[in-house]
Amino acid sequence: MFLGHFALGFAAKRAVPRVSLAVLFAAAQLADLLWPVLVATGLEAARIDPGNTAVTPIDFVSYPYSHSLLALAIWGMLFGLAYRAWSGRNGRTLVVLAGLVLSHWVLDVASHRPDMPIYPGGPKLGLGLWHSVAATFVVELTLFALGIWIYTRATRARDAQGRWGYVGLIGFLLVAYFGAVFGPPPPSIGALWITGLIGGVLLVTWSWWVDRHRTA
Repeated sequence: MFLGHFALGFAAKRAVPRVSLAVLFAAAQLADLLWPVLVATGLEAARIDPGNTAVTPIDFVSYPYSHSLLALAIWGMLFGLAYRAWSGRNGRTLVVLAGLVLSHWVLDVASHRPDMPIYPGGPKLGLGLWHSVAATFVVELTLFALGIWIYTRATRARDAQGRWGYVGLIGFLLVAYFGAVFGPPPPSIGALWITGLIGGVLLVTWSWWVDRHRTA
């Protein structure tokens, strides 16, 4: 899943209004921020396999440290504790951030074929939503619309940057999403992890800038 993760990041602003959208995005996308680094270092593996599912040409061969349930539970607790120590926020913030990190596994299980490990070396789950482009669009776009609606009601723009930067962020996410589904497969795994890393950093930075120009 792609837009679904960002939808939860948007929606979580209602629960923790003093936390930057960038932090919420980073939590919801932590698995996909870790994955390019682990693929680049050889600790995890993927391959280009057009037709692997109707939505993505990527075969996620092995990603136990970034995408398993156990790993994400640990990453989520560490992320929440680190942010709490840095910001001094209360326990509610820790729970929301840890929950966002862990939610990545839940949404990916719904989307992926059975390749989502419960723990490194353990059984793998996947409901296969990605086998249907139409069903994927219905689920993801509905979640995305709900997340945007909640964030929009929970914040207001301070200035034109907060208004149009927010619109631009939404537009960029939609273009990236449809481009990934309907565009050509990545030319190589190297290009995939480089693009993923750059895109992740860009979106976290963009969301931080937008959120600074909006009031909770």
